[in-house]
Amino acid sequence: MNRTVLTAVVLLTAMFGSSAAAQPSPNQPDMPVDASMIANTIASLAKGLRSAYVFPAVGEKVATMLEQRQTRGEYGSVSSAKAFSELVTRQMFEVTRDKHLRMLYSAQVVPQFPVITPKTMPPPSPIMLAQLRANNYEFEKVERLAGNVGYLKLNAFVEAERGGSVAAGAMAFLANTDALIIDLRENGGGEPSMVALLASYFFSGSVHLNSLAYRLEGTTDYDVTQVWTSPYVPGERYLDKAVYILTSERTFSAAEEFTYDLQALKRAIVVGATTAGGANPGGPYRLGDHFYAGMPRGHSINPVTNTNWEGTGIEPNVKVPATDTLRVARRMALEGLIEKTSDSRALTSLKQALASLGAER
Repeated sequence: MNRTVLTAVVLLTAMFGSSAAAQPSPNQPDMPVDASMIANTIASLAKGLRSAYVFPAVGEKVATMLEQRQTRGEYGSVSSAKAFSELVTRQMFEVTRDKHLRMLYSAQVVPQFPVITPKTMPPPSPIMLAQLRANNYEFEKVERLAGNVGYLKLNAFVEAERGGSVAAGAMAFLANTDALIIDLRENGGGEPSMVALLASYFFSGSVHLNSLAYRLEGTTDYDVTQVWTSPYVPGERYLDKAVYILTSERTFSAAEEFTYDLQALKRAIVVGATTAGGANPGGPYRLGDHFYAGMPRGHSINPVTNTNWEGTGIEPNVKVPATDTLRVARRMALEGLIEKTSDSRALTSLKQALASLGAER
């Protein structure tokens, strides 16, 4: 299983549990749909949008739009489950700009799903745990680069209870570097607990990172959970040193939360491309035997900006083409260290590292 597919399955497992039906293969067979199946699916989706979608007024607007399209017979020519899912997903996105809101089909019968919030996240299956271990809990690479610049490549935020020891080991290895680059260009998101744990290394004491407001189904009320840095981390914190976060169009969800939080608190410089723009987490909502929705039930509220990155993505501090992102961040790190360094031997070493970086082109 390649890393991109594994990351997607990790996130689906965290969101949907271990059921195979909740993890449809991209190669699953298409299915025929008839008028009755379409009508029932639209009715179920409209009900879910009204009762569970994170923003009640928007959910009502989307539900009404879908019902009107159904009444006008706009789905009459659709005969494929895949085409139906993709069409409805596009139509919902046109209204919401919410990349977490999707309709999906499954060739297998879809089970009943529990309501998923950070407090009710199901554990990964034994198979997924084995895959996570085999992939080092998505900590792909930890390096000390020339000029004593640290580099961490992380491809998903796995639950801290399971990946925390790997995170601590990575930060212990990086503790004595003078600047750090965190590469989230292939990180599709994951679990808030790892976001909080990793972010805790870059702040002293307790810092309010983010709040997650989850709609209580069937009401207009919200359950709000605040995310704070931990007053304790294993090993040393990484304080008073420059941090650079690399992003791409694939950086999504929890990876965006980590990036947004550190950028808003002026603790990191973001280098790369504007991120994907998904800030409304949620879980699966069953629509019928072969359809379910990715239903956003919550939204992030940053305590600094009082908003989030949904639909817009995170604008990097320094926009860089994908092929040059790491090189530019390394150059920025070395130039920043040269500017602060008075020790002649260290200065010589840094200048050599900067010259070598230019020669690598």
